[in-house]
This record gives sequence, C-alpha cells and structure tokens, in this order.
Amino acid sequence: MGRNDPWNKAGQGRSHYDAIVIGSGMGGMTAAAMLAKLGKEVLVLEQHYVPGGFTHAFSRKGYTWDVGVHAVGEVTHHSMTGRLLHHLTDDRLQWASLGPVYDAFHWPDGVDIDFPDNPSDFRSNLVAAFPDEERAIDAYLLKVREVAAAMKMYYLARVGPRRLAPFTDKLVGGKAQAFLQERTQDVIADLTDNPQLQAVFAAQWGYYGSVPSRSSFAMQALVVKHFLHGGYYPVGGSENIARQLLQTVADCGGWTRIRADVDEIVLTNGRATGVRLQDGEALTAPIIVSAAGVGQTVRRMLPESVRHDGWANDVRRLPPASAHVCLYIGFKGDIREAGASSANQWFYNTWDMEDDAWDVDPDAAELPEASCLYTSFPSLKDPEYDPGDEVRHTGEVVTFVPFKAFSRWTDTDWKKRGDDYEAFKQRMQDKLLQQLLKNMPGLEPFVDYVELSTPLSTDHFCRPTMGSIYGLEPTPERFATRWLRPKSPIDGLYFAGSEVTTVGVLGAMMGGVLAATAVEPRAAMALLKGM
Repeated sequence: MGRNDPWNKAGQGRSHYDAIVIGSGMGGMTAAAMLAKLGKEVLVLEQHYVPGGFTHAFSRKGYTWDVGVHAVGEVTHHSMTGRLLHHLTDDRLQWASLGPVYDAFHWPDGVDIDFPDNPSDFRSNLVAAFPDEERAIDAYLLKVREVAAAMKMYYLARVGPRRLAPFTDKLVGGKAQAFLQERTQDVIADLTDNPQLQAVFAAQWGYYGSVPSRSSFAMQALVVKHFLHGGYYPVGGSENIARQLLQTVADCGGWTRIRADVDEIVLTNGRATGVRLQDGEALTAPIIVSAAGVGQTVRRMLPESVRHDGWANDVRRLPPASAHVCLYIGFKGDIREAGASSANQWFYNTWDMEDDAWDVDPDAAELPEASCLYTSFPSLKDPEYDPGDEVRHTGEVVTFVPFKAFSRWTDTDWKKRGDDYEAFKQRMQDKLLQQLLKNMPGLEPFVDYVELSTPLSTDHFCRPTMGSIYGLEPTPERFATRWLRPKSPIDGLYFAGSEVTTVGVLGAMMGGVLAATAVEPRAAMALLKGM
C-alpha cells in the first residue's frame, strides 16, 4: 500500500455516506465510480488487505502476478463499455492490445488454431481448419451477432421496477431470454455434427466456467462477441484498474477501506440502512450495494430474519461455476525465446469439452494430467513492465478442479492447513509445471520460482461460493432466476457484479453499471446516452 493510494484501513473518520458498496471487485468499483460521477459520496468496503477483487495483483520474491485479468475485450473507444471506462477513470486507465492473436489453441494431433483480433481473420482461420464446414461456421457467427444484439434489451429490462419484472423480462428482454434458455451443446449440435468443430466452437468455455451441456448459449456467444476485435490488458498491470476507479471515488468525496469485513447488512423496518463490520463498527447509508455476489450476500450477510425468505432460497439453490487452481511462475531470462508471447495459450489434450475438471485426488500418490492448461504471461502484456537486469518475467497456468477435493480443509486457516494439504499442493504444483514444460520445453531453464493457489486460497482472499472465480454457474436456470437483478427485494439494497449480468471482467462491470442505474435511473441513463 503506497502513500498516495485512494484507500486505507482507517477510513476518513466518518460513519455515514450517501452510499456504501460492499466488495471492491470490478462490479463494486464500477458501481462506486459511476455513483461518484453522479454526485454521491461513496464508501467502498473490502475485506482483503488490497482492493480489486479478481483484478488485484500480488507479489512474491520480486515477481508480481495478476489473479484474474488475462484478456479483456471491448475496452477501446470503439465500444460503449470502453468509452464508459475511460469516462469513469478520467482517461487515466489505458489498455494495450495483446496483438494480432489474443488466444492460441493447441489440440491433440498437432492441430493449432489462432483466435485473432478481427472478425474476418477469425472466420478465415475457422474455415481454413474446417473447409467443409463453411456453412456451419457462418451460421454460428450469425447466431453470435443475434445474441449480442438482443442482450442490450436484456440489460435494459433488468433495471426496470421489480414489480414489473415479469412483464419487462418478457416484453423488453424476451428475445434475449430465449437465447439464455438455450444450452450451448444443443445449439452447436444443430449447426454441425463434426465433433472437432463443436469443440472449437465451445473451446473458450474456460472464460465462464461451465461446459457446453450445462451452459447457456448466450454466455458462450457473448464471449465470442467480446473478443471479436481482440484482447487487451491494462497498462500498468491489472492492479491499475482498482487504482484508477477508486481514485475517482476518492476525488468525488468518497473513500475505500481495506480489511473492512462486513458481518451483516443492517435492516431498519425492513429497509437496508447500513452495515455492521466484524469488529462491531456500524456504518450507515440510505443506499447499500452488495458487490460480493448475490449468492454470498444471501449466505453470509443477510440478517437471519430474511436469510431464508423465498427469494433468498431460490438464489441459494443455484450452483457455482467451476473452482480452479493457478500455478504462478517466476522466470529469469527472455521467455520469448521459448515461445512465450502476449497471447494466451490453451493446451488441450482432449477434444471433449465435457471434461470439466482436473481429476485430482488428495489421497493419490500420482496425479493424471489436466485436460486443459490455460497459460498466460502477464509481464509480456504490459508495455510499462520493466524486467530489470535479471530479465524477470511471470507466467500463470490455470485449470479447473472439483471443489470437493479440498473439502477436508475448508475449516482450516490460510497457511495453517497442515502437512497433508501442503503435500497435496506440492503434487499438483509439480504435475502442472511438468505438463506446462512438456508443452513449452524451452521455458525450463528460465524457471526461478513456483507457487500454487487452490480454491481455498480463492475463498480466503475473494470469498466466492465454493472458490468459484466466476460465481454462480451461467446456466439457463441461473438466467431464469428473476431475483438476479440490481434492485433486490429489500428496499435500499442493490446488487452489483457478474451475477447480476454475465460472467467476466466486463460482465461484472455491466453489473456495476446496472446497479448504479437502478439507484439513479434518470441521471445514469443520461450519462450512458452520452457514451
């Protein structure tokens, strides 16, 4: 924490604000910055010792890694979301392109397919790989565009008055709802019976954490549309997102407090009027925005008197998306020589997109290979990164795992989970590193430091449901749940983040936009029209 950071532990010495935002992930920061731009003095509360949620970064042994920002689309002035981000940060937050290829896929039998930064080349690459499937490819891309167009009305329907939700969801957002209720595998199977093309169509399911047989096709289509013009990375690193959005909050009279763990949302005569922290401190505001996830708000923060209301039970029944492990690697030397680049590398050892998790057993002496490795080199993405005299670089390897494999340690404390946990982590760490070096052997002489995070690490620092980096699984059932909207059934309580909208950094951002719009509909709509 630096001297000029727009956050601290102590706060500003005041207990009342125009609005309180719980959680400083992308949704919470966006809601706070947008409300600040609309004239509100906002207090952001973050339980971690650093803000940013899944946009934060951490350092070890002279290396710094991001934890959740690997590629973001639609952040330039050519998109509304990009223009809004520039406005909310007063143009302080800049983005660097990952280059002509943002994702490179490597399949069994030596099949490699690049996902490039423009729609024309994307289509060409697919057709080159599957020349007999041109018709199916064109139909797929058309469907993607149809979904993207329909989702604009879906977002508008979500900010309508709660009592009108059954009508606005059907009349305003009805077309999008139809797409949201289609499953990815059903749509893809209707387009082609080629199993390899089906796999390529669904290959980016790792960006939302739900396999084709379970996921909503709208979510898959939105990911494709999101990256049609390439991927980007924040200049200055992922932690710069929090620095710039929260600076806006501070510039407008608000503040962000870290290590501020909310114990309960306080209700007065049925209305949200404040929060109580774990240490007993009370803070008040007429507007409470929870960006901690709708599911986690229901489970952890609602008073007992309403925690089991019908709507809360409906939310509680929704399953989370997949949990994950991440291998953080520090390198010494120019890793470009080994094939590393700013593009993300996906290493699949199967064409089966239903293989949803690495089969890790804590009691097994030997672990199998993971079916997919998602590999990112953040130091090669940031144009401001200085590798120094030792030419230090960073890499990350992500794969999904079943949360139940870690269940025996869920009641243990960070760094005090026991020798059996550490041994399990070491086996996973060794296997993932071995598998990475099998795919990129030139990296081996550069490896200097290795560390593994597990779903329990994710739960400790960010507190999602069952360690899920994506929150609630984006299934048709999730999108049919009418309570996942910015205005909660409790007066004065609003929800922000990806569970209100769709998965990912920009999905969470839009969840923040909708929360601010639900709080101040006229002023927010005027701001958005100006974008």
